Amino acid sequence: MKRICIKIGSNVLTLNNGQIDKQRIKNIVFQISKLQKLGYQCILVSSGAIAAGRSKIKLDQKTDTISARQVWSSVGQVELLNIYSKFLNEHNLKCAQVLVSKEDFRTREHYLNMKNCISSLLSNDVLPIINENDAVSVTALMFTDNDELSGLIASMMDCKALYLLSNINGIYTGNPDDPETKLLRTINGDINRLKQYITTKKSNFGRGGMLTKCSIAGRIAKSGIPVHIANGSKNNIVLDLISDTVNVYHTEFVASKKASTVKQWLAGSDGFEKAMVIINQGAEEALNSNNATSLLPIGVIDIKGNFEKGDIVKIINTEGKVLGLGKTSYNKSKAEVHIGKSGARPLVHYDYLFLY
Repeated sequence: MKRICIKIGSNVLTLNNGQIDKQRIKNIVFQISKLQKLGYQCILVSSGAIAAGRSKIKLDQKTDTISARQVWSSVGQVELLNIYSKFLNEHNLKCAQVLVSKEDFRTREHYLNMKNCISSLLSNDVLPIINENDAVSVTALMFTDNDELSGLIASMMDCKALYLLSNINGIYTGNPDDPETKLLRTINGDINRLKQYITTKKSNFGRGGMLTKCSIAGRIAKSGIPVHIANGSKNNIVLDLISDTVNVYHTEFVASKKASTVKQWLAGSDGFEKAMVIINQGAEEALNSNNATSLLPIGVIDIKGNFEKGDIVKIINTEGKVLGLGKTSYNKSKAEVHIGKSGARPLVHYDYLFLY
């Protein structure tokens, strides 16, 4: 099956008055029904629960921010799924709610359990509608936004493509409202140069922004999955993107060579690391070479934090630049014994190493 992941942002699903845009959801469902007839398995990561809850219930002014988020998301998730379910029924389609938190991705065991759940739904022709469990996800437990969540899901489920639907066409070289600004149609390789173009402004109803989309899209494309950032407020946008005959005005992050499933897991594991491993220039050059190279203790200068065997660590150079993530072969105590010494087995084997 051709499997794709579609992420819908809050601003796409919300009208100017804060109400949920039911016609927009109806069109999204229509597209999914068409895609399934074309042989695609669709996974939907949908924002909008908090916006839906905010329009349904008025809270006491004394309610703190975290409590308000919990109440609105709890009430709104029911409202949002009911809307999706109603329109899906018109196409004889079924859906299932999958609420997740960052903790569900922290270990390989939880990761595989989540993968099995979504795989089982898809094999039974049920559309998984995934959202962060905002009722219990607060502070450190939260994803950056649903862009991050959709990137994790796309990697986990080995999707053929990830579609991030926002309320603008893609990534521009400046303010999209400026007539001199150009849309970046194709992005291939290093994304650091893009930061000069991207605003850090957040959307009205979500907590993410284009900077987050760019970062997530770059990592997922590096793992072998193409990412498309497009305007979800345009009818049938995903159908147009998939059609070979339509040149849609949007931004595509071109995929690199397909990574292993473990490397795909690591590609989306930023923020889950237990420690930082600082390496010297020689080790950095070795990792950046074209050869398949593991991280050896001789190239390690220092370790910040604690980790056990199998934990994820962030690998950085002496200037503080993040180079990648890796799954450790042994714990910190054993690693410290071998720091700067030759002859020891890799701290992070190449098969469990993902470099940015």
